[in-house]
Amino acid sequence: MAHSTVSQFSVAVPTGNDISLRRSVLKRNIVSFGNKSWASNLSFDLKSRNAQKSNQYIVCMSVQQASKSKVGVSPLELEAEKEPPLNLFKPKEPYTATIVSVERLVGPKAPGETCHIVIDHGGNVPYWEGQSYGVIPPGENPKKPGSPHNVRLYSIASTRYGDSFDGKTASLCVRRAVYYDPETGKEDPSKSGICSNFLCNSKPGDKVQITGPSGKIMLLPEDNPNANHIMIATGTGVAPFRGYLRRMFMEDVTFKFRGLAWLFLGVANSDSLLYDEEFSKYLEDYPDQFRYDRALSREQKNKSGGKMYVQDKIEEYSDEIFKLLDEGAHIYFCGLRGMMPGIQDTLKRVAEQRGENWDEKLSQLKKNKQWHVEVY
Repeated sequence: MAHSTVSQFSVAVPTGNDISLRRSVLKRNIVSFGNKSWASNLSFDLKSRNAQKSNQYIVCMSVQQASKSKVGVSPLELEAEKEPPLNLFKPKEPYTATIVSVERLVGPKAPGETCHIVIDHGGNVPYWEGQSYGVIPPGENPKKPGSPHNVRLYSIASTRYGDSFDGKTASLCVRRAVYYDPETGKEDPSKSGICSNFLCNSKPGDKVQITGPSGKIMLLPEDNPNANHIMIATGTGVAPFRGYLRRMFMEDVTFKFRGLAWLFLGVANSDSLLYDEEFSKYLEDYPDQFRYDRALSREQKNKSGGKMYVQDKIEEYSDEIFKLLDEGAHIYFCGLRGMMPGIQDTLKRVAEQRGENWDEKLSQLKKNKQWHVEVY
C-alpha cells in the first residue's frame, strides 16, 4: 500500500479496536473522480501497520489510482514461477470462492450494464495476467436436467495480486446479458444470460464456483521489458489489458516495463468507457510509455462519416502500428467475436496500400508469436 504521499485520491480508513478491523479485511470506499464515483476495495493487515491509537487514521491508496510511486505487492513468490498455473480446478471439482464486491462500471447513458466483480479465492486459485477463470452459475442445466450449468469463461481483469495487492482476489469485468423481444421491444427475463446475471446480481459474501485458470495465448510476454504492446479491445475485452497495465505501471514487481503500451478501446459512448480514470492516470504519469485511443461508435464519426469503430482508429494510426509490428511489437485483440472480420479487413486493406501481402504478414506475425487473439 502506498501512504499519504499519494493523497490526491486517498481514502481514510479508521483503525479502531474492533476485532473485525484488526484482522486482514476488505473495506469498500467511495472515491470520487470528477463526476464519477468509484467504490474501491482495499485490503490490508492492520497488525503490520502498527496502528497506534483508536482514533487515528491510516491513509491507503485507492485501487483505482495509478501512481508513479508504485504499490507494494505480496506475496512476491508469485513472481518466482516459471510456468503459468493451468486448470488447478476443473468443472467436476470447482473451487468455492466468495464475492467481495460488485460495482457498476458504466454511466447512466451506457447501453446495458457492466460490472466489476471482485472474487476472493484465498490465494488458492493463482493466475497470471491474460488468463481466464471459468464460472459455474448455480442451478441445473436446462438441457441436461440434474447436471450443473456449463462453465462460462471470463477474462481476468486484475493482475495476479488482485485489486487488493495481496494475491488473494481476482476481478472480472462482466456485461449483463439481456434479451429484448424484437416485437415488443421489452426485456425477456427468461432469455437473460444465466451466468452474467448471477454475477452482476451477487452480493458480498455470496459463494461462486470457479474453475481454471485457463489460457496461454494472452499471457503478457515478459522476457523483453523493452517490447512494445498494442492492445485492441471492444467492451469487456479490455479486461486482460487492465491487468497488463496495472502490472506495467501500478505495481512494484520484478517486471520493469520500459516499452510502449498502446490501448485502443471501442465502446458505444463516453458513459460506456471502462476503467477510463485508471487509464487516463497512466497517460498523465507515463506519457512516453502509454498511449490510449478511444473509439466511441455512437459519439464519433470516422473519416467517411460513419460510426467510429476500433478498426477506424487502427486505420488512422496504421503507419505507426505497422512500423511497430515490423520492429517486433506484440498485438492483442480481445472482445466479441464479431470485432475481428472488420479489423482483419482493415489490416488487409492497409497492407495492400503499403504494397504488402497481408496473408504473408499475418503468417509471419503468428510464427513470431506477436499475434494474440481471444474473442468470444
